[in-house]
Amino acid sequence: MPAGRVSKGIGRGDLRAPFPRRYLRRMNLRLIGIGAGVLIILSLPLAGAIAGPDFAGQDDGKGGGLFKTLGLSEPARTAPAPAARPAAPAATERSGPAEQPRTDSRCGPEVSSPHGVEAQTCVLVAEGRTWGRSYYRNTSGRALDAVLAVMGPAGRTVQIACAVGAGDEPGLCETPKEDSAGEPESYSAVAEFAVPDDEGRLLLRSGSNSPALGDG
Repeated sequence: MPAGRVSKGIGRGDLRAPFPRRYLRRMNLRLIGIGAGVLIILSLPLAGAIAGPDFAGQDDGKGGGLFKTLGLSEPARTAPAPAARPAAPAATERSGPAEQPRTDSRCGPEVSSPHGVEAQTCVLVAEGRTWGRSYYRNTSGRALDAVLAVMGPAGRTVQIACAVGAGDEPGLCETPKEDSAGEPESYSAVAEFAVPDDEGRLLLRSGSNSPALGDG
C-alpha cells in the first residue's frame, strides 16, 4: 500500500458497493436473462392448456373428432338411398287369360208338368269326353228324386241319382264325364223326376231329343 494513503474499511453504515459499476451491470444482465428463460419455460404448459386439444385429423371414422373429445356420441351417418329400380312390367301384359275349352251341347226342349216341375236335359261334349246334364226347377213344394241316364253306342249307359230340394231355386243334375266312344249324335240323355215314396210316382220326364247341336 503506498505511503500516505490510508485505506478505509467498509463499515456497516457504508452503502457504497464493493464492486465497480461495470460488474454490477453484467450481473444484472445475467439475472435478467435467467429470469426470462424461467418465464419462457413456465409459460409453455400454460400455453398448451389454453390452446386445448388439436381436433384436426382426429376423425378417423371410429368415433373420434370433436364429439368424442367433448364426451358426446357422434351422430349416425346416413347411407345414401339406393337408386329406385324401374318397375317390372306386369305379368298380364305378357300373357292373356287362359283360353277356356270348347264345350258342345245337344239339348232337348224345356218341359214342365202340372205338378210344378220344369226341366231341360242335354248331352255335353268337350276335350274328348261326354256326359249328361239336366237343368231343373221344382215348385211343387216337396222334395223329389231325380234319375239322369246317358245312353251311348253299343248300349253303354251311365246313370246317377240326384236329390231335388223343395225350394223353387234352379238346380242341375250331372253325370260323371266319360271318354267319348262315338259321335255326339250317338248319345242321348233322359232325366226322370218322381215322388220319393214307395210308389215312386213319376212327375216329369225330360230328354235330349233335339237334333240341333249348339255351343254351350
